[in-house]
Amino acid sequence: MNMKFSYLSLVLTLLLMSITGLQAQQYFGEKIDDQGITPIKQVIQQLTPDKEIPTKIKGTITGVCQMKGCWMRIKDESDNELFIRFKDYGFFVPKDAAGKTAILRGKAFIHTTSVDELKHYAEDAGKSAEEIAKITEPEQEYRFLADGVIIYD
Repeated sequence: MNMKFSYLSLVLTLLLMSITGLQAQQYFGEKIDDQGITPIKQVIQQLTPDKEIPTKIKGTITGVCQMKGCWMRIKDESDNELFIRFKDYGFFVPKDAAGKTAILRGKAFIHTTSVDELKHYAEDAGKSAEEIAKITEPEQEYRFLADGVIIYD
């Protein structure tokens, strides 16, 4: 009887979620909410090399570290992209999160990434040896240090 009840509860929950448009949420790091989100494009426009902006953003996950889930990339609807790391290396996200929507709270900033670091991230992302060998110049990129993340399934 317990098994039937558990199964029925699961089916009803999924049905209710599909009818109401609710999505399952996973929280990582500090628990945050979905209020006060600043568009990624607006954050990027405000950044300068010597400035950090504390904010909350929302975007689509475009890539995740395939070793541990220790970093990810997100973009907005205009393809503005941020590289995300997690505060104090204190939490990781699922390696299969690409394509899902995320809300993040933390600090945005500009970072110059060395060739060695770029190659390391390319290895983590599962890039081929040929693709990694093509990395020869440092890159200036938009980054985000997150202290809390919500991922929507």
